[in-house]
Amino acid sequence: MRKGKEAVLKLLRNGEPVPYRQLLKMLGVARGQERNRLDEMLDTLLEAGEIVKLPGRIYALPGAAGALRGKLSMHRDGYGFVMAEDGSGDLYVPARYLRDYMNGDLVEAQVVSVRRDGKREGRVTSLVQRGVTSIVGRFESVGRGGRVIPDDDRLGHDLFVPPNALGGARDGQVVQAQITSYPSQVRGLEGRITEVLGDANDPEVEVLTVIKKFDLPHVFSPAVLAEACKEPQEVPPEAAAGRVDLRERVTVTIDGETARDFDDAVSVAREGEKIRLWVSIADVSHYVPEGSALDLEAYLRGTSVYFPDRCIPMLPEELSNGICSLNPQVDRLTMTAEMLFDAAGEMVESRFYPSVIKSHARLTYTIVKRIVVDAEAEAIAQHRELVPHLKVMEELALRLNKKRSLRGSIDFDLPEPQIVLDLQGETTAIVKAERNFAHRIIEEFMLAANEAVASHLEGIPVPALYRVHENPDPVKLKDLAEFVFSFGYQLKVEEDKVSPLELQKLLAEVEGKPEERLINEVLLRCMKQARYSAENLGHFGLAASSYTHFTSPIRRYPDLVVHRILRRVLAGKLSGKERGALEARLPETALHTSRRERIAMEAEREMVDLKKMQFMRDKIGEEYEGFITGVAPFGIFVELVELFVEGMVPVATLPSDYYVHLEKSHSLVGERSRVSYRIADKVKVKVAAINEARRQVEFALVASLESRPLQRPAGGESYPRIPVKGKRPKPRRR
Repeated sequence: MRKGKEAVLKLLRNGEPVPYRQLLKMLGVARGQERNRLDEMLDTLLEAGEIVKLPGRIYALPGAAGALRGKLSMHRDGYGFVMAEDGSGDLYVPARYLRDYMNGDLVEAQVVSVRRDGKREGRVTSLVQRGVTSIVGRFESVGRGGRVIPDDDRLGHDLFVPPNALGGARDGQVVQAQITSYPSQVRGLEGRITEVLGDANDPEVEVLTVIKKFDLPHVFSPAVLAEACKEPQEVPPEAAAGRVDLRERVTVTIDGETARDFDDAVSVAREGEKIRLWVSIADVSHYVPEGSALDLEAYLRGTSVYFPDRCIPMLPEELSNGICSLNPQVDRLTMTAEMLFDAAGEMVESRFYPSVIKSHARLTYTIVKRIVVDAEAEAIAQHRELVPHLKVMEELALRLNKKRSLRGSIDFDLPEPQIVLDLQGETTAIVKAERNFAHRIIEEFMLAANEAVASHLEGIPVPALYRVHENPDPVKLKDLAEFVFSFGYQLKVEEDKVSPLELQKLLAEVEGKPEERLINEVLLRCMKQARYSAENLGHFGLAASSYTHFTSPIRRYPDLVVHRILRRVLAGKLSGKERGALEARLPETALHTSRRERIAMEAEREMVDLKKMQFMRDKIGEEYEGFITGVAPFGIFVELVELFVEGMVPVATLPSDYYVHLEKSHSLVGERSRVSYRIADKVKVKVAAINEARRQVEFALVASLESRPLQRPAGGESYPRIPVKGKRPKPRRR
């Protein structure tokens, strides 16, 4: 064999990737030890990042597989993913290459290898910007100094605090600390305590911890409050001038019992076989001028954040609960989408305009259900004048829902938990959030209005902000098709895409079958996350060619942007220069608001998980039935049927065996026993422990409640062979 490392690099410097077999020939490598030495050398060069490996065991210099820039998302076990800014997908980075980096860092990375299924592995090559400058966690005294154990276990480092930077913190308190030195090969994470939040079990401190952890803006500046307070709490006559007057129309709001801000009101009228619908939305753009302090703060927040006991609003209460809220029996400024639908639910006419309304009643979902669904005499008598209107709304909602269903719109009507708190903020119960036909009425009307506005703006055309939902990932789609085939179902995938109608058909076929929950869960995992975009990419889940968010400007900044664009279009004031400015600005607005939405969702989930964990503190030893919601090499995740609480059964506590994670089959299989634990399997578990540091409930498996044969693995996966006697691996204990 020609000499070593330099010979390999010289061959690859020609620029063309070289297959392994060609490399053997070019280097004159024979079989046996020479090939083994070459393999070791190639592995060393890969490990050092000097070469990369492409699918089909093809080698090249770095750059051939691509470089990317993105945010680093760390797992608590140390490895991470770089989420590419260009949308090209995630890049897996092993833990050993991330010792100097932290969750949230903006980095540049190099692709090192690409698997046949398209999944990429790489190395971080440089730090662009630190993503975390301060941390929230529990303080522990250590000698004269101390350390802060981060609330976010993805950070992977405790923060050490020198004696002169303790900030008066006491052992066990929750604190916020500013980072003064980041981890490196020679030193750890260091910082100084800037704020003591309080005792860990105080409900107010718990909320503040989540707010600080996710860096949620939660206090309005004096300048923002001053602008909000300037607005009168009544609509003066001059403000209503030039608007379409809808105050005489029977218009109602329908919301939850605890809602305080009402940003949408609806009205209907029958016209022969057709039904006319008015969706009037709070005209927030009238009160929040572009570029004002109010506007800049709303953009920064991006969205309101909802916790079980409170809301962190996007706008001050003077607006969100005051003059912008469509309260009953008072004049309010609105933007209205007026639509006419035929007997098939097709929109045959639409127009949009600034308006003024007076809501006739503040209805709740419960009241509407009692009238429309239950036909309850008392409720009907109390709202007699509204009953005919509600009946027309019911009919229109059914038409719209049927139309959406026929075109392939996918509905995942999954149960959601509702946290019940006492006056002290402690969790007293976790119940299934009620969802009835009244919810569906409002949902259908809002979907129709959003779609109508999007189609109108696109048809002009004008730069706009769309709500997009792309086709499922091709690799996950292929895995899904193979998975459902193992149950005897066909999923038609063409050119790496699937029609929403095909998925809807699949959901209908599995309805009522034992595998229904399983296939629903796996299908959900295939779906991409909806986001905002300046480019109309359609909405896959709704099977809509054009969709936007228009109906909630009190709590979502993208809706406010769409209102402003629509008002300019209607007024004929969108000049060429303004179009250019919009085209330049909207991509960044879409990226920012999508990011703020994800942060809000993570914070809300964290708060709910915290309340669930607290509720389970006194349930240790109790047994419950549940469903497996996830499997991993280190254990299975189970959600309790009664309580909607998810916890983990560590693999170390499962019956003694060597467990293999079959990713495509979404199962964990015992090699010796062939016992399988799969998503959606019903099990009985016992509450074993509460891991407060990880916000996690730990279960112990009591029994599997499934009685089914072991399913054939999907996509060519096979169960591992049992090794010959005397060479059996030790049971996996992670």
